[in-house]
This record gives sequence, C-alpha cells and structure tokens, in this order.
Amino acid sequence: MFIPNNLLEGKKILLGVTGSIAAYKSLELLRLYTKAGADVRVVMSPSAKKFIAPLSFEALSHNRVLDDSNESWADDFNHIKTSQWADVMVIAPASANTIAKLANGLADTILTQCALAFPGIKLIAPSANTHMIQNPMIQASLKMLAIANYDVVSTQTKELACQTIGDGAMAEPIEIFWNTARILLKNDFWSNRRVIVTGGGTIERLDDVRYISNFSSGKMASSLAVALYLRGADVNLISTRFEGDLPNTIHTIDVESSAEMEEYLTDSIRISKKGKLSKPSLIHDEPIGLIQKEPFLFMAAAVSDYVPSHPQNGKLKKEMLGDTWEIAMKKNRDIIASCNKEGIKTVAFKAEMDVANATQNAKNLLENKGVNAVCLNIINENNAFGSDTNILDFITHDETVSFSKSDKLTLSMRIIDQASAL
Repeated sequence: MFIPNNLLEGKKILLGVTGSIAAYKSLELLRLYTKAGADVRVVMSPSAKKFIAPLSFEALSHNRVLDDSNESWADDFNHIKTSQWADVMVIAPASANTIAKLANGLADTILTQCALAFPGIKLIAPSANTHMIQNPMIQASLKMLAIANYDVVSTQTKELACQTIGDGAMAEPIEIFWNTARILLKNDFWSNRRVIVTGGGTIERLDDVRYISNFSSGKMASSLAVALYLRGADVNLISTRFEGDLPNTIHTIDVESSAEMEEYLTDSIRISKKGKLSKPSLIHDEPIGLIQKEPFLFMAAAVSDYVPSHPQNGKLKKEMLGDTWEIAMKKNRDIIASCNKEGIKTVAFKAEMDVANATQNAKNLLENKGVNAVCLNIINENNAFGSDTNILDFITHDETVSFSKSDKLTLSMRIIDQASAL
C-alpha cells in the first residue's frame, strides 16, 4: 500500500521507546511517520538506551531525544511542554514493566511522566515474553489502560528473542502506523459507521484450471477501505484482490466469482442495515448490535458482464476441444442494480474508454441503477488499469466534482470526504 508523503502533514507525534529488544523496530515506525509528513519527537526510558542509542532516533526525526539525563526547564524540552506539544503519544515498544507502571499511575521515568501528563489518546504496542505478557497482573493492567484513554495494538505470535514461538511480539510497525493515523485522521461522520467496499475483477471459471477475468487490480478498493478505516469507519472489504499491508482490523472477504461476491455482499448489506439476521451470517458467528448510522456501499469491483454458460469440472483436454474452442457465454446478473440499496448510501464506480459518451453513461447509471453517486474513471494510456494513481469524476444528480491525478489513497480520502455530503 502506497502511503502519500502528506498523509500526516502537520501532525505531531510523541514516540515513547521502552526497554525491549523490539526497540529497533521503533526506528522503522519513526521512518514511516516522518515519511508520511509527521513531526516526531522521541522520549526514551533509561532501559531503552541499553538497546539502541538516542542518536539513531535523532538522525531520523531531526529532533533531540528527551530522556532522564537531559530534561530542561529553561525551554520546552521537558515532560510537560513536550506532552502539550503532541497530538498523540505512542509507546512502542511498551515493556511489561512500563505497562504495569502506566496502569498504576507511576511516573518514575521521563517517559512515564510524559504519559501521565499527556491528556489525549495514548497508543501502546506491548512487547514481552509470552509468560510475561500473559501474566494475570499484566493482563489486568492492559484492561485498566483500555478504559483509561489508552488504545492497545495487539501483540503477535512469532519467534521471540528468547528463541521460543509464542504470543508477545510487538505488532509490525506498519500496523502501529495505521492505528496512529486513524487516531489522528478520524472524524465524527465516518466514526463507527459501517461501510462495505467491493473490489477487484471477478473470476469466472471455465474449468478447474482456466477462467475469464479482467484487468482490475483491486488497488482502488483497497485504498478506499484504508481511507475509510483512517476516518474511523467499520470497514468490510469484499474483493478478489488485495493490496499488501492493509490494517489488520479491516474485515476482508476473499471471493472469486461474481456469484460469490453477490452472496457475501447481500449478507453484508443485511447486517449493515439491520444489525441482526434472521439466519446465521456468512461473516459473523453471532448477531451484532443495531447500527445507528446510515451505512455506505462503495461498489468498486469490476464485475463480469458475461459468464460461461457451462463451467466444467476438472481440466478440459485440448485433444477433446479440437483446433478451436467456442465458449458459450450468458449475460451476468447486474449485482449493483439488483441488490437492496434501500437505507444504504451507494457509490458506484464506472470505467469507460469512450470519452465522448463516458459522462452521459455514468449519469445513466445514476438513473437506471438507483445509486447516489458514480465515480467515473476514463481508461487511457495516462490512466491505465493497475496503476498506483487515478483520475476520477464524482458525479451526482446535482453536480460533478473532478479530482485531478493523484495516488489512490489520497484520491480515496477526497472521494469519501465528498461522499459524506450525500
């Protein structure tokens, strides 16, 4: 997933580093923050300096590192002023010792003093041996922090520094980055709103080894899902293809055919609008609570217009097929026209190559398929399938808003901000 260099422009992050072997990963996290345009200051606990030198963080952040040996009250280089400066505080890695201190309000290091002084949301990424992280006292401390303005990025199971495989490894830097960006970029409109995104070109089977599809990469749908996640939405991404490094909390459903996509889409719409199902859900084992905000659907998938009339089991042999192979095709169901869109705002996507008639075709889609808006994408040599950039027109019954060429995540942020006015 391409991260634009202005995604976090103007945002101020205080990064706390504690004594853990995972401290070296904090350098990668810092790089992600600064590459996205954020201004980052680092505060280190005394034990953190045993694992990595402050100079490394200073070189990447271009800011002095605050620690217990250099606090100054002659300027703003102290735990009070630094905490007032930041928009968010992130502690990664957060050792078991630091977790216990934070849960009990202890402030015996400059890092824990900053945490106590910072009034906003604090994001922590624990890192510890499996037995340490699962110790009842640490688990109780994490539960206490969860109700005390702390967000916790879950640990992962992998080979630890002690050469055992188990839970306790710090989350990957990209996952901590996404969680931080969500805190900084979410808004009231999208927060806790259920949104469905479809993407990728559907795969229609000829036999068990051959299929018919199209060139849609799924990149636009993945970017839309990330943009919605960053704005605070509860995102369900149904796609045939996915970009790498998506936030873990985006619910993804991997499908192939248009029939499979329609099945999961129908179920997802029912859940989004009613909150409960009359039959077991294909997605959730248990019914969820009622949704208060009107849900949204972004139909970015390139669904096949025609599908094979007689898909075969096994592999068709060329000796049986002969010198030519005529494939019988039938018109596919129009998923976006047939799905129940009552009570859900719908944004369709339309790819066109006929420049002269593209806009009118998009407006016809508004009328004929009952959607609230259409994103028109004109495919040409400067705007090809599978690229990392795109150019779109956002068309409604009342107006057309043109978005200039940009990376797909930036474009997605503009699309969903425009869609919030529907």
